[in-house]
Amino acid sequence: MAGQFEASVEIDRPIEEVFAFLADGRNDPSFSPRVQRIERSPDEPTQVGTVFRSTVKDAGVTTGRAFRISEFQAPHRIRWAEVSENLVTVPEGGYDLEELPGARTRVRIFNVLEGHGFGKLLAGFALRAARKDAPAFGRRIKAAVEAS
Repeated sequence: MAGQFEASVEIDRPIEEVFAFLADGRNDPSFSPRVQRIERSPDEPTQVGTVFRSTVKDAGVTTGRAFRISEFQAPHRIRWAEVSENLVTVPEGGYDLEELPGARTRVRIFNVLEGHGFGKLLAGFALRAARKDAPAFGRRIKAAVEAS
């Protein structure tokens, strides 16, 4: 089973600040408690081709993840694709940013989840959990950006 979850949130920061924060995937642990460790390769400003490698813990299982930036259009759009092999992967995900009046920004995040092998049985559970958490995930992104 494949499917998508998404969340939208309005952040009280200018679009350039929000984009810079989100473009540096090393900030992910500040809003995603599942991310235990993350690094950027190469260790240069994010651009198309940059890979973020992380260790994450989902449902008590620790896995390694690697995501390659596939599109990078400052300050409005970031896309990524998982290049690691796991039971459930993210073939496409991204951020869409929209400038709002009063130096505010609307952010939409989405991830497509796809199961592989036995992971096809797990993908539905992962998708339901992600959809259930999506509003809280958006609020955690807002809080992390505004605190930075």
